[in-house]
Amino acid sequence: MENKLRVVFMGTPDFSVPVLEGLMENYDVVLVVTQPDKEVGRHKVLTPPPVKKTAIDAGIPVLQPKSIKKEYQDILDFRPDIIITCAYGQIIPKEMLDYPSYGCINVHASLLPKLRGGAPIHRAIMNNYARTGVTIMYMVEKMDAGDILSQEDTIITKEDNLETLHDRLSLMGRDLLLKTLPSIIEGTVQPIPQKEEEVTYAWNIKREEERVDFHRYAIDVFNHIRALSPHPGAYATLDGKIVKLYASYIRDSFYTEKKDGEIARIYEDGFGVSVRDREIVLTEIQWEGKKRVKVKDYFHGVDPTSFLGKVFNEEEYHEETKN
Repeated sequence: MENKLRVVFMGTPDFSVPVLEGLMENYDVVLVVTQPDKEVGRHKVLTPPPVKKTAIDAGIPVLQPKSIKKEYQDILDFRPDIIITCAYGQIIPKEMLDYPSYGCINVHASLLPKLRGGAPIHRAIMNNYARTGVTIMYMVEKMDAGDILSQEDTIITKEDNLETLHDRLSLMGRDLLLKTLPSIIEGTVQPIPQKEEEVTYAWNIKREEERVDFHRYAIDVFNHIRALSPHPGAYATLDGKIVKLYASYIRDSFYTEKKDGEIARIYEDGFGVSVRDREIVLTEIQWEGKKRVKVKDYFHGVDPTSFLGKVFNEEEYHEETKN
């Protein structure tokens, strides 16, 4: 351990774990704050957040306040020199922001001021961003609006989905934080105010947004599917059953006589589905009540041509003029 700086770390999901691990290797993490345990799965098993597991394994005390606005004093009793948050999940009250001598620092998974909010990785892919990144910033009372301390960017490739981009940004956030902390401690960091005119938001994904709209352009459908893969998973309905959609690619085929969402062609690796301007090939799916499977493997046990002419989300279909 290089530094006896008293650090309180606040985070919850898998994304936060590498950041916490990096801090534990280099600083004195005296407390970890995370969200309360939640019931998970069909059997509602009470499950701790990933950050809690990491902290307990390292012998670090853990607090899980239901409302940090009401229970912040227990955190301040640990006398933090700095508070570092990463995907924590609650708004930090002013009493906490004002306490540490080195301030409150946040690791955020976007290039602020773009994509403020709780789903920046999902939204970057869904909105067809060419690049995204991580930002280290001072925290203020307004959401993700504090001065920028450092940033690093990365290209979003066509092969990326939520999982791959999430994992890459998590490691980038860890490394950038560790590079930035010495300048914060030494007082040499030069904060840069965010440009309010460039602000965009990344609101949390709502259940209704998980449903794929096949009336949209192919690039929108492609981005929608990969932005939610593997969790929570985009979905559609076929024959009245929910089908999760995890992977796809775009072909230049265009069927003017087909409905949007209609299975127009069968390929060796997937269902060719007509959309507004081209064709989407669905290559990895999960039927309701079944396991996730590659479509090419699913075809081994069924007659794939029996799906020709069937329409995803047919109950919502309405005729539209294709441009």
